[in-house]
Amino acid sequence: MKVIKVFLMMTILLSSSIVSADVQQDIVQLQKRWAEVNYTIKAKAQKQGFEDLILQADTVVQSYPDAAEAWVWRGIIKSSYAGVKGGLGAMSLAKSSKADLEKALALNDKALSGSAYTSLGTLYFKVPGWPIGFGDGDKAKSLLEKALAINPDGIDSNYFYGEFLADQRFYAKAEQYLLKAQQAPARPNRPLADKGRHDEIQISLQKVRAQLKNKTNASITDRR
Repeated sequence: MKVIKVFLMMTILLSSSIVSADVQQDIVQLQKRWAEVNYTIKAKAQKQGFEDLILQADTVVQSYPDAAEAWVWRGIIKSSYAGVKGGLGAMSLAKSSKADLEKALALNDKALSGSAYTSLGTLYFKVPGWPIGFGDGDKAKSLLEKALAINPDGIDSNYFYGEFLADQRFYAKAEQYLLKAQQAPARPNRPLADKGRHDEIQISLQKVRAQLKNKTNASITDRR
């Protein structure tokens, strides 16, 4: 009986590792295609690319409903598409993304280095507040800080927290986090995503520094 039990346990563990490997492979494909659609395609082709990618993510979620990573990436894709699409359709996508990210947190909040916290926090400060949407600065801050606690040196966790701080007009502090994002370790398997993010960081730094310069000039003028 012991031999049978050991054999069954080994079979279960082996099956779990195979499923995990399959999930990882599918997630890598979603990450790669998302970077292509988000950073290299524009206009109508980009919108079609996101729609196709959502269908691809649907398949991954259906295949691995207990994998938080699948829900995270479907949420990320939907939120990215919402930003591109705009209008009434964007709010529907944002709400659907929110549901996916909350599901991911319920399954495993530390999956993909806490990416669900980062993405959900970003939604909360990008989306308009009530009665149009569900935007909430306090919730955004709490979620983004949880992401930083899990992944303090990550490029995304620092970039989006920096963006949030800039949105709240804490420009000096925003600059600190954007610089930390700029210095984050490279992700060898995601070169296109890293390049695109670094371009976004540079744009954000320019805006933040312009605001800091304006504040400095205004302060000098007031003292005259």
